Amino acid sequence: MEILGATLRVCVDDLETAIPFYERLAGGRAQRFERGGVQVAAIGCFLLMSGPPAELEVLRKVAATIAVTDVEETHKVLTELGAHIVAGPIASPAGRNLIVLHPDGSVYEYVDRQA
Repeated sequence: MEILGATLRVCVDDLETAIPFYERLAGGRAQRFERGGVQVAAIGCFLLMSGPPAELEVLRKVAATIAVTDVEETHKVLTELGAHIVAGPIASPAGRNLIVLHPDGSVYEYVDRQA
């Protein structure tokens, strides 16, 4: 399992107001998509999310998104280490993903860029 990097998840009330700040901060343009009624903008190492309060409450529990080379391999390693697989692997707009509860109680999303 190789970790390629991490994305910080930021829940915001108003995506349109937040995007210019993060574009300037990260020095890049937002890549936008929607998932399950939540509007998302990926900008550099930030993943901005805005939507219904109930959806955001769930999303806030995930500390970060971690990019890996292969979600299937990551699933195997994390299971061997005693982590609890909450969801996945499933396809997402960013690639296949996996939501995992680490033994210490932290929740992370793991994603790869494979088709």
